[in-house]
Amino acid sequence: MQIGSYKLKNNLVVAPMAGVTDRPFRVLCKKMGAGLAVSEMVTSNSLLYGSAKTLRRANHEGEVDPISVQIAGADPKMMAEAAKHNVDNGAQIIDINMGCPAKKICNVMAGSALLKDEPLVAQILKAVVAAVDVPVTLKIRTGWDKNNRNAIAVAKMAEDIGVQALAMHGRTRACLYMGDAEYDTIAAVKQAINIPLIANGDITTPEKAKFVLDYTKADAVMIGRAAQGRPWIFRETEHFLATGEHLPAPEVDEIHQVMLEHIHDLYDFYGELTGMRVARKHISWYTKGLVGSANFRHHMNQLQTVEEQLQSINDFFGELKQRDLRLQYAPEDAAATDGEALAA
Repeated sequence: MQIGSYKLKNNLVVAPMAGVTDRPFRVLCKKMGAGLAVSEMVTSNSLLYGSAKTLRRANHEGEVDPISVQIAGADPKMMAEAAKHNVDNGAQIIDINMGCPAKKICNVMAGSALLKDEPLVAQILKAVVAAVDVPVTLKIRTGWDKNNRNAIAVAKMAEDIGVQALAMHGRTRACLYMGDAEYDTIAAVKQAINIPLIANGDITTPEKAKFVLDYTKADAVMIGRAAQGRPWIFRETEHFLATGEHLPAPEVDEIHQVMLEHIHDLYDFYGELTGMRVARKHISWYTKGLVGSANFRHHMNQLQTVEEQLQSINDFFGELKQRDLRLQYAPEDAAATDGEALAA
């Protein structure tokens, strides 16, 4: 899998996710087997370049190459300026977001709303490709709604303009994240273009990654929500694709250490107070489905200090290790009860 001059170590990509794929998470996923991790969306509004949030999103210190930064907006000139600004701040690949279905993005005609306006798509792509000397990639959906699937037209246009790889979520904007991903449409787009295609949508297991690669003939898969709390899915998937066999469940001690390092990275990145609050969702994701985790997760959200948070994690993983040296997930019906207890 190659994007411009960058040869990736494999064909597994971390999907850009707002509020999730910050630098600590991207670094972790790359350590655990991902070949590429795309940043959270960065605004193309130059008035916000100095905001704390935007500065954090442009922080790539210690991140393994290649560094891919996703920009979002609907004005070609501003998007070109945003691309140049991010390259000046360390971006090695610029990814253009035309896939986000969120209302606050689509209401300003950015994200997947752009798929309604192919001439504007062309203007934005041309402006960004001309503005930077690094590879430009594009993330799209299959279309605006089921009556307006224009992924093939947009993909061909992107290739002609000079976009060097395409990521595609197999749903329309109207579908949001509901229903099943349209792998037939992804396969059709793959047949229509010569640049690398990255398939995205509902890839939750190593088996599903293999199925999607085989079915669509895509060059790579992009994993999003399934990596939340389980970043080792990338090494599991890489091993399965290479051997057809599953790795054993990770050892409790290893994941305990992975989680602590991730959380300390969050404290350092955001500051202790914000870091502790950001850590809560990651801790919940890490422990979801593990035997006895409902009470732990509920208790975690009540804690107000870093010391309490760390102590609670250490206690919980100590209990897990007493049960088994490897992670043990509850049966699905028990996990559902676990989730209901947390919601209660």
